[in-house]
This record gives sequence, C-alpha cells and structure tokens, in this order.
Amino acid sequence: MSFLIRALALIGRYATQGFAISIMVGLMLPQFAAAARPFLPVAIFVFVAMTFARVDLHALRAILRAPSGLIFALIWTTLAPILLVGGALALVGRDNLDPGLVLGLAILAAAPPIMSSPAIAMVLGLAPTMLLTVVLVMTALAPLYSPIAAEFVAGVVVPIDVGVLVTRMMLLIGGAIITALVIRLVLGEGSIRKHKASFDGLGVVTYFLFAVAAMDGVLHAVMDNPLRVAGYLGIVFAIAFAGILSAMLILRPLSPSDRFVLGYGTGQRNMGLLIAALGAATPDTTYLFFALAQFPIYLMPQIVKRFSRRYVVAN
Repeated sequence: MSFLIRALALIGRYATQGFAISIMVGLMLPQFAAAARPFLPVAIFVFVAMTFARVDLHALRAILRAPSGLIFALIWTTLAPILLVGGALALVGRDNLDPGLVLGLAILAAAPPIMSSPAIAMVLGLAPTMLLTVVLVMTALAPLYSPIAAEFVAGVVVPIDVGVLVTRMMLLIGGAIITALVIRLVLGEGSIRKHKASFDGLGVVTYFLFAVAAMDGVLHAVMDNPLRVAGYLGIVFAIAFAGILSAMLILRPLSPSDRFVLGYGTGQRNMGLLIAALGAATPDTTYLFFALAQFPIYLMPQIVKRFSRRYVVAN
C-alpha cells in the first residue's frame, strides 16, 4: 500500500503534465476505447468522490453564510456559456452549420461545469471552494434548466430524457457524497491534506481511463476529415479561453482567484451527463464534438499553469 501511495504521489507531482499526456495516450490507443467505455461511470464516480472528500468544509460554510457571491457566481456560470455560444450561433447562422455540431454546442452551453474543475483548481494551487459549490448546485439543478437551455441554444427540440438524467445524477452525486464521507471518517481531514499529491495522482489515473474511453472514433475522424476535427478543436479551445477571459473582465466583485476558477468552469462543461442521457440518439458529429471537447479539459491545466500562479492561495 505504501508503494502505491508513493507511486500516486509521484504521478500527482506532475499532475498537469499527466493530464496532457493522458489525452494523447488515449488518442493513440483506439483499440482499447470500446473496452474502456463501460468504465466511464466508474471513473467519473471516483473523481467526484475524491473532490467531495477533499472539500474545505470551513471555507464552504463561509460561502454559505454570505451567499451573495455564490448567487452572483451561479448566475454568471449558468448564463455566460448560453450567451457566448448562442450569440456565436446567431451571428454565424445555425442553418450554415452541421446540425450535429449545433446540437453539440447547445449541449456544451447547457451542461453544468465539469465535476473535475475544483480538483483542477486544487492541482493549480487555487482555492476550489467557490467553484465546487457552484458545480454542486448547478449539477443538482441541471435536469430543470439544461433541456430548456439546450433547446434555446440549438433552436430545435433536444431529445433529453429528464427522468434518466435525474436518476443518474442522484446515483452519481449521492453515492459520491456517501463515499466521500466514509473517506473523510476513515482517513481524517489531516491525512487527506497530507496525501494531497497521492489524491492528485489518483485523479490523473482516473482521467487517463476516461480519456481512453472518450477517444473512441476520434483517430478515425482525424484521418477521414482532418479539417472538421481542426475546426471543432478550434471552437472548443476558443470557448475555453473565452470563459476565462470574460470572467476575469466581468466578475469584478469576486476575488481574482475565484474569477479565474469560475472562468475555467465557464468554458469547461460536463457534456457527458447530457450525452449519456441522449444515448443512441446522439448523432456521430455531436459525439465527435463531445470527444474533442475533452482536449481543452485535459490540456488547459498545463496551458494556464504559469498564468494561474499569480492567484495561488496559501493553504
């Protein structure tokens, strides 16, 4: 066990590089994608449980006692992607784009921020509590607003099974909370902080498993239509950077650290929840957009690492 902890800690010390390598290795292992796909829910569950287990309860209570900043952050994180993507679609014209791409953009805009974004904030040394609270609240409310937001952005009826989405989210989040409580009771908060690098390393391993599964079909798409792939990558990276830039410019009432992490969550969305709900009804081009949207999720921690250092909060 001590060897495993040390190995995970070693991986965790190079977490941002590990995320970047994971997506590349996943792309190079297309033969394992189908086999890895059934483990996607497991990977997500582990990552969510770790995020809950590592939350700073004192900071969380402080945010809930003075909720004005949280309410402001929730409004921003919900509306900003819808306005950014919806405005771009209105400017370009939905009829001029592939319907599958339009649906993918609508799903990205309507989804809550990725569950891993608070963990990424921890890896970058930033205070994750505000973002974690936003992620939890928005994920819980996603069944109420995501279908409406997706339909508004796409301009068409989006076939999302709200009942399935609610059930999966309840199982995922409820199970993760219970698991996180058990981890905190068994290990204790002090031990969790002591083994921060090991938790980061486990996150990298979990991300690797997710990357392999998510890259199913991407390499074939690169060979078959490289211009489409390049265009989709340009779109998802543009949204990711626009989220950070817009939050830094507009969310002035919040601290620079909170603005940065909220901007990170603004452009990085948990599309997997809605893709899973769509199931077999997901068009191929929509799934390709979803897969390529993972690239900024994996690469942005390394890209923004140096810039984010000015916002590091002492632990």
